[in-house]
Amino acid sequence: MREPNQSSVTEFILLGCSSSPRTTPLLFSDFLMTYLLIILGNSLITILICLDSHLHTPMYFFISVLAMLDISYVTTTVPQMLVHLVRQKKTISYVGCVTQMCLFLVLGITEGWLFSVMAYDRYVAICHPLRYKVIMSPWLCGAMVVFCGLWGVICSLVYIVFTMRLPYCGPNEINHFFCEVPAVLKLACADTSLNDRVNFILGVILLLVPLSFILASYIRIFATILRIRSAQSRLKAFSTCASHITVVTMFCGPAMFMYMNPGANASPERDKKLALFYNVISAFLNPIIYSLRNKDVKRAFFKLTGWGRVPE
Repeated sequence: MREPNQSSVTEFILLGCSSSPRTTPLLFSDFLMTYLLIILGNSLITILICLDSHLHTPMYFFISVLAMLDISYVTTTVPQMLVHLVRQKKTISYVGCVTQMCLFLVLGITEGWLFSVMAYDRYVAICHPLRYKVIMSPWLCGAMVVFCGLWGVICSLVYIVFTMRLPYCGPNEINHFFCEVPAVLKLACADTSLNDRVNFILGVILLLVPLSFILASYIRIFATILRIRSAQSRLKAFSTCASHITVVTMFCGPAMFMYMNPGANASPERDKKLALFYNVISAFLNPIIYSLRNKDVKRAFFKLTGWGRVPE
C-alpha cells in the first residue's frame, strides 16, 4: 500500500498541444485568430436573431442558444491555452482544474442535448407544419433549454464526484491543453476501472440516448420529405436538415470516441485532436454552417449593415 507516503497534489501542469518552441508562435496565432472568429461569428448570429423579428422563431431561438453555448464552451479552454503557449509556467491549481472540468462538462452536455431538442423542432416543423406554432410554444422552447442546462449540471457533478474522489499524489503533468476528465484520470493513484464503467454508462446516457432521439426524428422527417411533391420544397427541407446533421456529427462523433473509450486504450495525442475538434473546430464551423446557405440570416445581416440585399 502506498497510502502512508501519499501527498495530495495542489496544482497540475498542462503539457499543451506542442512541446516544440518552433511551432509555438504559429499555434498561438492560429488559435488566437480562430478564437476571435468564434466569438465574432457566434456573437453576430446571436445579435441578428435578437434584432430581426423575422428570426424570432423556435429554430433560430435554439440556434442563438447554441451560439452562446459555443462562445462559453471555447472560453473555458482556449484563453488559458493561449496564455500557456507564451508562458514558461503552465500550471493550473487543483481548484481551477476542477472548476474548468465542471464548466466544460456542463456546457458540453447541455449542447449535446440541445441538438436533440433542435432535431425535435425540425420534426415538428416538417411533419406537423400546421400545428408547429402551437406545439413549439415559447414556454415549451424555454422549458426544453432549461432542462438541457439542468441535466448538464447534474451529470457534470456525477463526473466530477467520481473523478475527484480518487487520490492524486503525483506525477501532476496532464498531457492535454486543459483539464478534461479522461486526461486527469490517468494521474490518479488508484484503480480507475469503476470510473471507466461510470464514464461508459454516462456516455450512453449523454451521447447515445440523444443521438437515438435525433435518429428517430430524422427517420420520420425523411419519410415526410420524400412524400413532398415539390422538388424545391424537398430541397429546402433537406438543406435545413443537412446543416443540423453536419453539426451533430462534428460534435458527437469525437466526443463518443473520447468518453466511451476505456482509459487504458486512450492515446493522449489522439485525445487532444478529438478535443480540439468538438471544442474548437465545431464552434468555429457552426456559424458558417447555419448562416452561409441561410437566406434568412443573410437578409438580416444585410438589413442590419445596409451593405446590400439578398434576393427574395
